[in-house]
Amino acid sequence: MNIKNFKAVLFDMDGVIVDSMPYHFISWFEALKKYKVTVTPFDIYEKEGEKSDNCVRRFFERDGIKFDDKKVQDVLNLRNKIFKKYFKVFLFDDIEPVLRNLKKQNIKTAIVTGSSKQKVMSMLPKKIIKMFDVIISADMIKKGKPHPDSYLTAAKELNLKSNQCLVIENAPNGIKAAKAAKMFCSAVTTSLPKQYLSQADVVVEKISKIFS
Repeated sequence: MNIKNFKAVLFDMDGVIVDSMPYHFISWFEALKKYKVTVTPFDIYEKEGEKSDNCVRRFFERDGIKFDDKKVQDVLNLRNKIFKKYFKVFLFDDIEPVLRNLKKQNIKTAIVTGSSKQKVMSMLPKKIIKMFDVIISADMIKKGKPHPDSYLTAAKELNLKSNQCLVIENAPNGIKAAKAAKMFCSAVTTSLPKQYLSQADVVVEKISKIFS
């Protein structure tokens, strides 16, 4: 794959830019435990990118537990509180060199995440945020991943067509969203094994291998 075939690279955030998925699992596990809902790392990693409120409803429905909007919001608030308590920023070691190299080649970059804009700004160092041309967060769109809306919005903001964009993802929902947007998708095995990422066009162990 030749990066010169693309005019932009669209990055998912959690599990692609920042090694945050273990912290997401801990926060989900502890918040849902209050309502006797049990989740595994696979439950969280497989659905990463989906809007958080939809995730809560799905877990309640799966376990046959009655819920309302207040209970959903309570889980989300508790989850965010726990996440803030434990989270430490660990960027993947190759993300900054990759971003610098893309800038040198005048290739545009975007973050396309299922997290809120507030979470993006609080999780990522300012020097990393400044390296992106566009940020598309969950609170900016109606339908989250696996719907293509977030990736299509990023392309529109960059004034590019879908076939000019390369997506980097780490989860099935994100890959489905990228392919639904008719974009080339590379996946990294930072959260899930290769077999769960088979819908991607390319699967690698590290982001840097996409561009080597």
